[in-house]
Amino acid sequence: MSDQKYISSESTPRQILHQTALKAPSSPGVYLWHNDEDTVIYVGKAKNLKNRLSSYFAGEKDIKTRLLISNARYIEYITTNNEYEAFLLENNLIKKYSPKYNICLKDGKSYPVIRITRDKFPRIFKTRSVIQDGSKYFGPYPDATALDSFIEALYEIYPIRHCRTFREKATPCMYYHIGRCLAPCTGKITQSTYTEFIEEICMLLEGKTEDTAEKIKTQMKEAARNLNFEKAARLRDSLKALEILKNQNVVEGFDNKDRDYVAYWRDGEEISFTVLKIRGGKLLGRENYRTVSMSEDEELIPEFLAAFYTEDNASSIPPNIYVSTQTNLEIMEQYFGEVLKAETKINLVTDKIENSSLHAAALNMAQSNAKEDIIRRRREQKDIPALEELKNLLNLDKLPRRIEGFDIAHIGGKFPVASLISFWDGNPDKKNYRYFRLKTTDGYIDDFASMREATHRRYSRLIREKKELPDLLLIDGGIGQVNAVRASINELGIDIPIAGLAKRDEEIYRPGINEPICLPKRSDALRLLQRVRDETHRFATRCNQELRTKENTVSPFSKIPGIGKARETLLLKRYTTLENFGNATVEELMDLMHIPQQKAEEILSSGKQLLEQQKSKQSKQKLSLQLPGTTAEKAARKKEIFDLAELALEVANDEEI
Repeated sequence: MSDQKYISSESTPRQILHQTALKAPSSPGVYLWHNDEDTVIYVGKAKNLKNRLSSYFAGEKDIKTRLLISNARYIEYITTNNEYEAFLLENNLIKKYSPKYNICLKDGKSYPVIRITRDKFPRIFKTRSVIQDGSKYFGPYPDATALDSFIEALYEIYPIRHCRTFREKATPCMYYHIGRCLAPCTGKITQSTYTEFIEEICMLLEGKTEDTAEKIKTQMKEAARNLNFEKAARLRDSLKALEILKNQNVVEGFDNKDRDYVAYWRDGEEISFTVLKIRGGKLLGRENYRTVSMSEDEELIPEFLAAFYTEDNASSIPPNIYVSTQTNLEIMEQYFGEVLKAETKINLVTDKIENSSLHAAALNMAQSNAKEDIIRRRREQKDIPALEELKNLLNLDKLPRRIEGFDIAHIGGKFPVASLISFWDGNPDKKNYRYFRLKTTDGYIDDFASMREATHRRYSRLIREKKELPDLLLIDGGIGQVNAVRASINELGIDIPIAGLAKRDEEIYRPGINEPICLPKRSDALRLLQRVRDETHRFATRCNQELRTKENTVSPFSKIPGIGKARETLLLKRYTTLENFGNATVEELMDLMHIPQQKAEEILSSGKQLLEQQKSKQSKQKLSLQLPGTTAEKAARKKEIFDLAELALEVANDEEI
């Protein structure tokens, strides 16, 4: 089934459009406005789809925007890997659909590419025409200015020829005398040496080496040392241009061959397949198909290919199909040849195939769209099957429509926070997310005490404010954490069903029951609990990271009594750290801040006390890790190390809410 069109008899068309905008992902992509006749009336691109689409409904808009909204019925969007791919796809879709409200926005020109000729001594230049003569092409690049700067940088670094036509000569041209060319036309450079230059440039454009970037940096520093600031600035700009080009993952090619990319995203038994269609070397769009299957992952792609490509559409089957799953590819090719009479090769995308980065980028884009389609479906339909399974599994009195989850995050006991996330009908309800800066466990590690504090603070407040309690409370942890939370809940005199999900074997624990509940991987209930647990962990990690960032950006001198913003700036500029400040003299402070001796003595004394407190705290933390202990204590410290490593990984992959 293709994209859902967000139509409801209970909402006006504008409300439907606005809700689609609010629920769009915060990722790059292209959006298409459709009218009642399912005609595309506008195509746009966005660095952040949610922000861009929401902006159409914020504040007063001009006549053109109001006209667009009044004529639209629903919005479709396609996520891309980056803004560059969105730029290319937008251009192709505008040319394909000729939307009514895009008529004056595009000039129809193709984007420039880099061409490396197939000559004995190849030439490198920018062009907008692709000729199938054996030349190598890289791009396309929407930013022509950046491309010009980049090519100029190549000429600065590599002494390759500039002339349009290669002819052997007796004497070299001007470029040889100024050191910009080694004059292959006069035989002053061998073909093998010149070829090395070209291969190095090709490797750079394919993203396989950092050598050229390092060469640019070296030349830039050398020019600056020689006071040649104009050249240094030019090389600096070239380096920026290089970074722009490197960050553009190309999903279009220059071979003009038709091909499809097939990827999927699975959530329990529900699966969404995405097919990206490349025709004539251009990315024209994608198709989404939703289904339900209990097959194993390695069986999904063959099943889909057999269902999607049939005798009815055999004439439109492309010569190449790219997938990311190794499974029965030879059998599928035989099926295409014998049954569908199509000469099609099914390619597994690995690092070993030609243009692997291009194919990997396209498959990544297809998978991203399949995942977003699953998210949309969950949001539209609610996760009732999972909620019903949970109700029966945990013997709950009613459907757990409101689930709240808790997790703890800290770094060696420092900056401990508890995250509270909320799910409604199986989907995140982010307006009800909260976090707690823990007070009772600041400076040491005790996850049980942390859980007790967080849950006690949360539900004592709900009781005071007479607000509704959740239908289920999920804890990230095992039986120990679950029992600790139950004790906290019992103290408040309330009854909330509690469950814990342990990460190692994905086992479900209930209060007072040591034997966990184990569910199959395909269980809807387990999938929902995993989503809640993973979201609590992500949110806790993010909150802890923000606290650490805030702490690290606060000046240490701001904590000294009697120090305001102006004096803080003076001390920070003069001493930088509390350690350096500890070696200051009263006379220095009197002279620096123009204060009397008594005030300087007070500030210096307070600063030294603060420094001693920090050293004492650091020593205690270091000593606590070195002390021998019982087996249980050692196990606790081992767990702490694993938690720190896991948290560091989560920080590296942190997402925004």
